[in-house]
Amino acid sequence: MGGGCFWCLDAIFSDLAGVLKVMPGYSGGHVENPTYEQVCTDKTGHAEVVQITYDSSVISYKELLEVFFSIHDPTTLNRQGGDIGTQYRSVIFYETPEERDTAQKVMASMAELWDDPIVTELAELTNFYPAEDYHHDYFAQHPGQGYCQMVIAPKVAKFRKQFQARLKSK
Repeated sequence: MGGGCFWCLDAIFSDLAGVLKVMPGYSGGHVENPTYEQVCTDKTGHAEVVQITYDSSVISYKELLEVFFSIHDPTTLNRQGGDIGTQYRSVIFYETPEERDTAQKVMASMAELWDDPIVTELAELTNFYPAEDYHHDYFAQHPGQGYCQMVIAPKVAKFRKQFQARLKSK
């Protein structure tokens, strides 16, 4: 899934009960093994995404998608807030026809929550390249960094309030 900066998605999904691992990375482009710097040029076709490993007996794929659509604006094309470029697009990469069908149903049900149409791309996963190590758990490791304080912290706080019952026990 991609919905803007992967640092935000990593921080949020890592807090959910049932989520075992969140791996930031790049997907959907034409450059093999891209670097962060290459993806930031907006010329690789890749989006910043997270790959989520989860326990389906605790949280379902549908529930992950509902959280996804609640934590970013799926109506803005190739941007989230001040982050602009195709690497920040709203995208769901599915691995099975069942995941595709679930995503389509969730998108349809969430459409009524937004004034503008959802522009989230829905595409089959053809590649995933893990991001460089320093991107993993970025928010947890750099809470004082400007972007973390101004952009990620408010999103995480809103998410934690909205999904308090779904958070991991501390």
